[in-house]
Amino acid sequence: MSVSDYTETEGLPAKDREPYERWSYDLASAKLYIPRLAAGEERWFAAALSSEKGKAPSRLAVFAEQPQHKRWEMVSVVDLDSQKLPDVALDREGYATAVAANDNKQLSADADLLRTAVLDNFTTGGTNNGSKVFAPTKASKRQVKVHSDAATRFGDKGTSVFDGADNRFTDAYALKTADGGALVLFSHTHTQTDAVAHSGLQLNPGKEDRAWLHDVPRMSIRYTFVCNDAATVPAKAEPSRLIGYTCARTDASGPPVPSWSHRA
Repeated sequence: MSVSDYTETEGLPAKDREPYERWSYDLASAKLYIPRLAAGEERWFAAALSSEKGKAPSRLAVFAEQPQHKRWEMVSVVDLDSQKLPDVALDREGYATAVAANDNKQLSADADLLRTAVLDNFTTGGTNNGSKVFAPTKASKRQVKVHSDAATRFGDKGTSVFDGADNRFTDAYALKTADGGALVLFSHTHTQTDAVAHSGLQLNPGKEDRAWLHDVPRMSIRYTFVCNDAATVPAKAEPSRLIGYTCARTDASGPPVPSWSHRA
């Protein structure tokens, strides 16, 4: 996701590039959730972060140790739709409890099911399992709106369709919450394919697409998005709550209109 930001910026003319603003967080107000881990387990922790001193956290991040690089890396960050954090269970010494994010019979939904439901929000507007797995929240409603807005954006001149895609980032993280459920952080990948309704029409890439599409008109464009998601999952059979998600476009491709193909 970070690399795609650089790629998109490098595709712009120098005059259109905005100065890079490094995101930072206030260390004093950061809330760290550090789980007790057994020897040999992957070392990680979650953090609720605020960009300003005295402000409530606006992001949830996961930091994981990368032994092959001999360093820690931020492997996930989610913008929160609500500043009210889930109540993570802590022991007497202040440690959190890590729980299995997948194949966990103590939870009403695991990371794989949550990922499937998020993809359903994008691909169908939640008509299959998205609306069954998730109770309505700002985050889930935003995903459904992305689907419904795309369905009508071209009118009768084109289509815009979402689909799931191969997901390289299958790692997921979960912390036990005070109600016996879990806070689950995971990732997904989806595509959006825009296409003209018939020959004679064309899609003109925007400036943010230049790095991938080079201002060449297309018959269709397939965008790929990688996203980080965060959800609270109850222990009993009740809907989960999507509390935030963050996406980045990581690729775009598509066939040029015939006139441009001949020039090439």
